[in-house]
Amino acid sequence: MTRPSPFSVRGRHALMIMRDERDMSILRRQLGRLGMSVAETDPEALVVPDTGIDVIVLDADSIPIKPDSAPPLKTSVPVIALIGTETPSRLKWLLDLQPTSFLIKPLRSAGLYTALVVAFDCAQRRSEGAAYVEKLEDRIRARRVVFGAVLQLMRNHGLCEDDAFTLIRQTAMRHRTTVEQLSADIIALGGMPNRSSRTA
Repeated sequence: MTRPSPFSVRGRHALMIMRDERDMSILRRQLGRLGMSVAETDPEALVVPDTGIDVIVLDADSIPIKPDSAPPLKTSVPVIALIGTETPSRLKWLLDLQPTSFLIKPLRSAGLYTALVVAFDCAQRRSEGAAYVEKLEDRIRARRVVFGAVLQLMRNHGLCEDDAFTLIRQTAMRHRTTVEQLSADIIALGGMPNRSSRTA
């Protein structure tokens, strides 16, 4: 799948979570000029649709925070935070939110496109990084399963490690399955499964 260009913003959908009419007017105008559609919601509601939103522009100053409170917004959509108050508690809350980009208030007509590009690129990199970590974790889990199956065959048949793994690999190839799946079957059954025919 081709990675979407972070520079291409036309046709994307933005959700503004803010109250300040001046800021909202600036953003509506600029997002419209960039060819983006805009939806709005009140910071008190913080209702984010599950689909159809490509970026959230959030006025971080408009969200009330309490000591030790987690950010109320949990989403995989990239977030551009508008920052005006630079108190430690507000900045801590903002760091926990993990925005992908930010704009400093008072807003001006410049800087939004850069914030959007950075947000889309950062979100894409985070997604790719998370997918890579998940793939590595799957490999680690699979290796544990294979190692367990090798130990099972070593105990049951008095094989050395290399011979046990070779047996698993050859059997998996013969029955057209993966080493990991065959290993899981060996562990579940307590030994080599009896397969009289090839499996898809």
